[in-house]
Amino acid sequence: MPNIQSAKKRMRQNEKRRTLNRAQRSSYRTSLRKLQDLIQAGDSEPARKQLPTTISALDTAAQKGLIARNNASRQTSRLTLAVNTLHSSPAAQPEKS
Repeated sequence: MPNIQSAKKRMRQNEKRRTLNRAQRSSYRTSLRKLQDLIQAGDSEPARKQLPTTISALDTAAQKGLIARNNASRQTSRLTLAVNTLHSSPAAQPEKS
């Protein structure tokens, strides 16, 4: 336990930041996991609807400094490509008769 006033204040600030960062990190990871599960399941329409939410969560995490900006950009690019590939795959398109 700190004795100095400034150290006590720093400890309070760190605790507050830790809880906020933890909630934000959990939120973006949950969104990412949902989208990855939809992609693996092959659900193209729900995945397309989940994609903007996940991209927004990644961008917010990058702005808050939880992940690096290039990391967020790379993940966004890969997820978008996966969803687009899923949407354009032959299994996702209706049969022509």
